[in-house]
Amino acid sequence: QESRRPNVLTSKDRTQGFSLLELLIALIVFSIGLLAIAGLQTVSKQANFEAVQRTTAAQVANGLLEDIRTNGNGIDIYAAAPQLGGGVIGAEPVPNGRDGNGGNAAQKAAHDLWFWEQVLDGNLETNGGIGAGGLVLPTLCIAGPVAGGAGVYTVTIVWRGTASITANIADPCGAASGNYGAQNEFRRVVQIPTFIDPNF
Repeated sequence: QESRRPNVLTSKDRTQGFSLLELLIALIVFSIGLLAIAGLQTVSKQANFEAVQRTTAAQVANGLLEDIRTNGNGIDIYAAAPQLGGGVIGAEPVPNGRDGNGGNAAQKAAHDLWFWEQVLDGNLETNGGIGAGGLVLPTLCIAGPVAGGAGVYTVTIVWRGTASITANIADPCGAASGNYGAQNEFRRVVQIPTFIDPNF
């Protein structure tokens, strides 16, 4: 009569089963780790982009303030400038200040404002004819003495950030544009004040 073997797992079978289970657990842990790394890279890229935008805004503000300082006779033109950004100035003013064709102080001021708006909008760096630099939905405001005399001049630059924030500077620059969220929660602000005396 044929003997029947009991239906039990050998030690070798149990070892193989545990190896498969361990492999599955390792794959799950590894997948979770990959997701965490991907999330970290996303946050890092956003932070880097915000830093580049803030650096660009600070450079534009400082550059414009330096132009105002060196063009004292046209300081009233800067002080009366509208909010810049989005091509509000339009075509490049003439004369443009190149090739010895500098014009007077008022013309230089008009061209300076146009130039810095081009930098803000990214039109000096193009890719296929489309602006590739600048800030995201920028607005630039100049505040100072109404008549353009000696005093504190403040250049405020705002743009759209990548994430909403609750705290925001109480400055009207760009606040009514609708570009920065219903509560301006996406608005980022760089504000640089300096004292300028056009007589020196």
